[in-house]
Amino acid sequence: PQPPPPKGTPPPPPGPVPPPPPPRTAAAAEAAKQPQEILNAILPPREWEEENQRWVQEVSSAPSTRLDVVRLQEQLDLRLQQRQARETGICPVRRELYSQCFDELIRETTINCAERGLLLLRVRDEIQMTIAAYQTLYESSVAFGMRKALQAEQDKSDMEKRIAELEEEKRELERQVSEQKDKCEAIEKRGNERRQIEEKKHTEEVQFLKRMNQQLKVSKKTAVPNS
Repeated sequence: PQPPPPKGTPPPPPGPVPPPPPPRTAAAAEAAKQPQEILNAILPPREWEEENQRWVQEVSSAPSTRLDVVRLQEQLDLRLQQRQARETGICPVRRELYSQCFDELIRETTINCAERGLLLLRVRDEIQMTIAAYQTLYESSVAFGMRKALQAEQDKSDMEKRIAELEEEKRELERQVSEQKDKCEAIEKRGNERRQIEEKKHTEEVQFLKRMNQQLKVSKKTAVPNS
């Protein structure tokens, strides 16, 4: 027979001891998978092929620290300086770098709070839509201005051509007017000459008739006494 257990010791449990419950690895993996899926939805993974192998690069789900944010700002300033981005006006380089920086801020925020990250995603998409609308409006206005400039240039060329044609027509009309004036002067001159000839002829006829009349009168006077 076994000796009795000492006083104060709890009695052993009846039957075999059950094994400890297994760790909840599936739940932990699911919990870790959910932020990664959200990050992949916000920032799609980059895929490429190299040496007949397909590579996929996902966004990191590691949380960031204050030092990481400071380094992000330093990297942004350095990239802006290296790529010589303009400080004012429209600059595609500056827009690209700030967009990448904003995506990184969305990633860091999404890891800590998925709802805040999704809200920032909506803000980013709205900003991009607004910029795209302004870009489309700018491009259409530039195209409209170019069409108007080309049309004005064409109208100017047509107007200059029309002016040249009208000037040529004016010179032709002036030439015709000069010819008509010369003709009128010639006709008037011939008319004056013919009138002078007619007047001279008429005067000579009148003088002739007057002499004939005078001779007849003299002949009549001389003929009366003889009778």
